[in-house]
Amino acid sequence: MYTPTPADVAFVSTTARGPNQKFALMILLKVFQKLGYFPAPKLIPGAIIGHIRGEMELPKDLVPDITPRTLYKYHAAIRTHLKINGDIKHIRHVALKAISEVVLVMDDPADLINVAIETLVKENCELPAFSTLDLLVRHLRNLAHQRIFQTVLSRLTEAEQALLEKLVETNPTGYFTEFNRLREAPKSATLTHLEDWTTRLTWLLSLGNMARLLEDLAPAKITHFAAEARALHADDLRDFTLPKRLTLLVCLIYQETISTRDEIADMFLKRMSKLHDRAREELERLRASERKITEHLVEVLADLLQTTTETEDDAKVGSLVREVFQREGGIATLQEQCEQVSAHHGNRYQPFLWRFYASHRKALFQVLKVLDIHATTADHSLMNAVTFILEHEHDPKKYLEATIDLSFANGDWLRTIQKRRRGKDWFIRQHLETCVLTYVATELKTGDLCIRGSEQFADYRDQLLSWEACEPQVADYCQQLGFETSAQGFVENLKRWLTEVALEVDRTKPENQELVITEKGEPMLKKPLRKTAPRSFAKLETAVAERMPESHVLDVLCRIDYWTKWTRHLGPLSGADPKMEDARARHILTAFAYASYLGPYQLARHFHGEITGDMLATINRRHVTVEKLEAAIRDIINRFNRCPLPRCWGTGKRVAADGTQYDLAEENLLAEKHIRYGGFGGIAYHHVSDMYILLFSHFIACGVWEAVHIIDGLMKNQSDIQPDTIHADTQGQNLPVFALSHLLGIKLMPRIRNWKDLKFYRPSKDTHYQHIESLFCEEAIDWELIQTHWQDLLRVVLSIKAGKVLPSMLLRKLTSYSRKNRLYQAFRELGCVIRTVFLLQYISDAKLREIIQQTTNKMEQFNAFSKWLSFGNDGKINALTTEESEKHIKYVDLLANAVILDNTFQLSKILKELIEEGWSITRDELAMLSPYMTHHVKRFGNYVMDLETLPQPIEDDFPIPV
Repeated sequence: MYTPTPADVAFVSTTARGPNQKFALMILLKVFQKLGYFPAPKLIPGAIIGHIRGEMELPKDLVPDITPRTLYKYHAAIRTHLKINGDIKHIRHVALKAISEVVLVMDDPADLINVAIETLVKENCELPAFSTLDLLVRHLRNLAHQRIFQTVLSRLTEAEQALLEKLVETNPTGYFTEFNRLREAPKSATLTHLEDWTTRLTWLLSLGNMARLLEDLAPAKITHFAAEARALHADDLRDFTLPKRLTLLVCLIYQETISTRDEIADMFLKRMSKLHDRAREELERLRASERKITEHLVEVLADLLQTTTETEDDAKVGSLVREVFQREGGIATLQEQCEQVSAHHGNRYQPFLWRFYASHRKALFQVLKVLDIHATTADHSLMNAVTFILEHEHDPKKYLEATIDLSFANGDWLRTIQKRRRGKDWFIRQHLETCVLTYVATELKTGDLCIRGSEQFADYRDQLLSWEACEPQVADYCQQLGFETSAQGFVENLKRWLTEVALEVDRTKPENQELVITEKGEPMLKKPLRKTAPRSFAKLETAVAERMPESHVLDVLCRIDYWTKWTRHLGPLSGADPKMEDARARHILTAFAYASYLGPYQLARHFHGEITGDMLATINRRHVTVEKLEAAIRDIINRFNRCPLPRCWGTGKRVAADGTQYDLAEENLLAEKHIRYGGFGGIAYHHVSDMYILLFSHFIACGVWEAVHIIDGLMKNQSDIQPDTIHADTQGQNLPVFALSHLLGIKLMPRIRNWKDLKFYRPSKDTHYQHIESLFCEEAIDWELIQTHWQDLLRVVLSIKAGKVLPSMLLRKLTSYSRKNRLYQAFRELGCVIRTVFLLQYISDAKLREIIQQTTNKMEQFNAFSKWLSFGNDGKINALTTEESEKHIKYVDLLANAVILDNTFQLSKILKELIEEGWSITRDELAMLSPYMTHHVKRFGNYVMDLETLPQPIEDDFPIPV
């Protein structure tokens, strides 16, 4: 990057005279080529100057000739050499034009500045000062917003304006406005809350058609204005001008209407799941109560068998049998007992649903009425059934004539619903209703049904690019990933790959001592020998621990902000609020308050300074969003990536994904009981690099299969560390996820518990193996299915790449079995190929298994490390909204990465000192160190912030042993 090229050397040789001048010119040239502008000479890092000195083979005592006079001359020479336009008027014009073209569709000031920078670089313009671009963006963004406000106002009738204005008027008590109701957070999925939320949707729809008012407005702008309105109180809104106030209200109502539909659907799914759980529990209870009857009937059968063995006279046997029947209560009684037991035989719990459904009937019918549910396939049988039960909602009859198609229902349901009476087929109404509602819930999950005006439950097909839009991109995309550009070629390559890997594993099986296949054909992998640390490592570890300076968590955040300026991303959502005094200090305190889980009010009590809990809570509400925290975290990651030491811990090309459970307030809609973790709350799903740093995280509900979100972390990760391999546990994989990962060029290599229970699929039914035959099931890959849907698979992938849809939105629908959805079936079939190849590689490659184990262990260590840092409030998140819960997790991520970067800096400094003192440290020993150290970090006490003492600069010249 900073190494002089022959062209650079030639330019410097012909432009400057002496070695001091050539050295100075080369430094300025290489720095400009990297940055696009000329920084102040004193800001150029010594490591860069030292590198260029070494490449030019100059003496260590040679000083570059950088004076104001020579600087002007060198800058002009470099501009001429690189054909750079340095005219500030031209630069402003180019930047102004670039920003103006996108300011109506993009909202984040950082994104707008990036557009200006990209255009300036493309036009060979020297980059102006950041403040210049920042002022331009603020000015143009403000003009664009004013234009939007006036447009929305012009579309509103006087009656609509009056209705919106009424939302921010206080009632006679002075404590409540309708605006408070608009900002209300969803609560847990109880029956009462479901009823409240269907009423809320009806109220929101009564406010008018907001989509009409926001026509042609970019989604990013709507989201921004809604977020700004949500962060304000009614008093704040009343201080705005009329156009802005009404526009913010319209955007908030529009977003809340969409969110409310999603939240009603979530509550509906959870209530239906709860009803099914209670029906299953009732079946188990009845089985337990009937166990004595079952045992009695078995004893009767044993008596009968014993009786028949006592004589061979059939007449006498019949007489003895009757005696047994009479002794045990009579044939009628025994027959009744048999019918009672057989009624609950198997797992047919459907008849018991009605007992628990009756109290929910009114609310569930209301859900069907307020949500605009439609089929996404040509099969409308379920929607016809929905219409049928709605038409008979008030019909008191127990039986309804069977006039609709129930082909969507399975055999257990049909036996429960259907009854033959008077020579005709009838439906038992109560069971028909529970059946239809059950399948509505199922098909909303699979995507076979959609909700219009929803986001999470929208028709995923509408979010995909058309094939006409995808086709021009196919050749380049396939070339990039090494795929064939035709359906036939793609499938042939897959088939060849599976065949070759399977044959190679079969050939090398005799040499593979770790893989054992039992006489029953079950595979087993021997546990590897545990590696012991080098003897010298304990001594190194002790020396590092003794020299590690003690530091408070708050000091770490201040130090990392000095190095990375992460607080620059936090600020007013509107961009128009007045500058806050001590903004940097207050942003750091807010981050610490929420990351530690102390909360704003508890921290304010223990902080020496003029800070109140209300101040910190307001900053969190009005200055901080998930996106702003992600940008701050990204700065820390990028600075960490420039440190040499992490290269001893990993390559940066691998990432581990796993979840850890956090307790939530019980009223939170996300909160659920988690079977695996055992707690009540939500899941923070982390993506941690093999270099220990956290790259991304999500906050998800406990009931969600974690694999749904595994790819999102890589797609949303915009840091300089870009992994292409994911390691996870059993929850981090399934067949569609394997398929989608492969199509996106991502290697999914999880650590799967009970992997031997998974199916290995054959390339064809007539394929057999000498040594590993027992591993494979009888099923072969349906190559024709993959080939037929090749275009559909590529549409999905290219739509994800274009940012039209998130992987999790699709995987949420593609991870549930659907007999109707052929796209699901194609993804599943491709997943069979990819997972089989991975399993074959896993059982045959001990080094791969070791890498997977090491990387996933780092993930587990990070979970413990981050929990240690979030020590307040017993680790419980009190937020009620999904966004606030996500912000809490991002705060913890920010703090964790800050401590990781600080530990890495301190480690590098200590190791460099040890090497200079004569210690011989190997790369293997460095690899065993970890930045998750906590023994030197202080968390408790009265908090004091010192922003006056400047920390030492981070040194990136740490000598790594080869």
